[in-house]
Amino acid sequence: MKKTDPTDFGFSQVSAAEKTQRVRAVFESVASRYDLMNDLMSVGMHRLWKRQAIALLDVRPRQRILDLAAGTGDLTRLIHDRTAGQASIIMSDINAAMLTQGRDRLLDAGITAGIDYLQADAAALPFPPLSFDRICIAFGLRNVTDKPAALRAAHAALRYGGQYLILEFSRLQLRSLQPVYDAYSFRGLPWLGQRIANDADSYRYLAESIRRHPDQQTLSDMLYAAGFTRVDCTNLAGGIVAIHRAWKL
Repeated sequence: MKKTDPTDFGFSQVSAAEKTQRVRAVFESVASRYDLMNDLMSVGMHRLWKRQAIALLDVRPRQRILDLAAGTGDLTRLIHDRTAGQASIIMSDINAAMLTQGRDRLLDAGITAGIDYLQADAAALPFPPLSFDRICIAFGLRNVTDKPAALRAAHAALRYGGQYLILEFSRLQLRSLQPVYDAYSFRGLPWLGQRIANDADSYRYLAESIRRHPDQQTLSDMLYAAGFTRVDCTNLAGGIVAIHRAWKL
């Protein structure tokens, strides 16, 4: 994708370069309240979803693991705990403010061993091929400007036998709940964002970006197109969130 190519920013059409800049501004705005807002928006459920994702990722000691769009470090911490600090983890995010929040949070918890930090774009990873046993990205792929490039980059960076896991908002499967879900997304989230983070617009973008993100089947097809040879999908909360796993075999 060229910088001048049109792409979605929520429900708006902007250039690829402008989307990257706008997404960076969104997360710089919300970084200091990110954890609190996640707890409030999901009623704490995001923590359970992340634990289930890491259980499915099947991380083990002595593996090399890349946590993309790592935010404030929830998955990195879960991986560290699950491997008893014996894995080599790179915590990466394109946004410096978010990466700083995550690093400081882990350091404050006394978690230092085996973790490196890197500011990087998920669509242009600065690693040689076959670098990692596991790669994960939680609630970050929908914000990536060039999603096919990000999937190809993950495939290239994985070793054979490695697994790529995506935890992301997806398409609600319970149609009877759609009006309630829409009302919460487009009215409740911006209201909550304004009250807690003094930023309604960033949370309005959140709701819109979820609707623009590929649904379960489309994302599965994109993973196959990127070169993965086995893909499965697990719906959580009726499809509001989905875990996609893809293997490089």
